Amino acid sequence: MAATERIIFQPYVWRKSGRRTILEPGAAIACRDADDALRRIEKVREGLLSVAGAHAVRMSVDEEAGDYGEPEVLGSVGDVPGEVD
Repeated sequence: MAATERIIFQPYVWRKSGRRTILEPGAAIACRDADDALRRIEKVREGLLSVAGAHAVRMSVDEEAGDYGEPEVLGSVGDVPGEVD
């Protein structure tokens, strides 16, 4: 199977852990295309989605070979981890 392009909307949420508050990933959402992912980013920016922040990421994936390309951040908003690796 050849590599395919995947576009993911990755939200992040704050979670209490004892006395600390931790930023952690929420459930990733597969998007139809880059515009769909960027629309979701805008909804976070406008306060319509209740998350701490989010990334929209595109990457090439060949699941049969176990090959995952470098992620390309299409957009981000709010509280997100520093680097996407």
